[in-house]
Amino acid sequence: MSIKHGLLALLQADAKYGYQLRAEFEAATGSTWPLNIGQVYTTLTRLERDGLVQPATGAGDGDGRSRYEITAAGRDELVSWFETPVTRESRPRDELAIKLALALAVPGVNVAAVVQRQRLATMESLQELTRLKRNSRDGSISWLLVVESMIFAAEAEIRWLDHCEAMLSRHRQSTARPVTAGVPEQDETEAEARR
Repeated sequence: MSIKHGLLALLQADAKYGYQLRAEFEAATGSTWPLNIGQVYTTLTRLERDGLVQPATGAGDGDGRSRYEITAAGRDELVSWFETPVTRESRPRDELAIKLALALAVPGVNVAAVVQRQRLATMESLQELTRLKRNSRDGSISWLLVVESMIFAAEAEIRWLDHCEAMLSRHRQSTARPVTAGVPEQDETEAEARR
């Protein structure tokens, strides 16, 4: 999620303080993506530098905190963001895919165990998200969209981990029995059973 664009979207209606932006961001996403207040102010500083927000006129609170408002350039940026589809390439790198690829490259790593631990963690996360959705009294459509997106992502990750496990199993089987002159080599237990 682009925090930059999330803050611009929240500023669309009216000027807000950083703490208000954080609270509204978490409310809109059902607190599924907690936002650090430092991230809010760092992002606001960058947005101001880029001319996308500005301090609201006469909008201080006496403690030195400023309210921010979106600029015309910020509105244009927000419209462009909403109109541009999110591509797979623009999403952050998939740490799990990178972790599994590196686990295969590093000697001594039990890749099957890495897959199993991840499956267990993802299943627990999926169960928690399902409970959260079921027990929700809020019913906010924005919150439900976020939670269901996370549920679908967890389900897809479990399917992908199943696929990884099957690929690893096939790979182990193909490398365990080398082929000589078109005939698979027998392992010692098979050879002894035939004697």
